[in-house]
Amino acid sequence: MEIENKRKDMYKKAMDLGFTHPSVVDCSQELDVLLNKYSKAINKAS
Repeated sequence: MEIENKRKDMYKKAMDLGFTHPSVVDCSQELDVLLNKYSKAINKAS
């Protein structure tokens, strides 16, 4: 849920501000962190 919310937030910012705006880049990096945590959790569960 948190990942999906961050993704939607990033897309909205990108449409409003442009893909290279610092706010969009920050949001993308935050999404990367969430995705990495999720990936590690899934790999531990397997």
